[in-house]
Amino acid sequence: QVQLVESGGGLVQPGGSLRLSCAASGFTLDYYAIGWFRQAPGKEREGVACISFSDGSTFYTDSVKGRFTISRDSAKNTVYLQMNSLKPEEAAVYYCAADPPERSPWGCRGLAPDYFASWGQGTQVTVSS
Repeated sequence: QVQLVESGGGLVQPGGSLRLSCAASGFTLDYYAIGWFRQAPGKEREGVACISFSDGSTFYTDSVKGRFTISRDSAKNTVYLQMNSLKPEEAAVYYCAADPPERSPWGCRGLAPDYFASWGQGTQVTVSS
């Protein structure tokens, strides 16, 4: 059974940092594309970053470039999202999701939620003073 579990969310002050984790179980992340998304109340789910697990290539939405870093640990079957210089408007539930290799043989296809078949339950990030 494919399962993704996010952790690491919490309350942080504006300008602060958090590192989110996405642990996979029931399958190996090798050759998957893994994406991070966020959804604030009343807003659509937004793609933030993606990593191709096979070669580590990454893709970011413009608003987080230079501040967020997506990375992977093959031994732990885990993907991370390091978030620096957080802004209040980035408060949201953050989700990770997996795009399987049969659908993404060349890695990340983009940040459209429809590309991703398996989703975690999300972790809340609050940015407030």
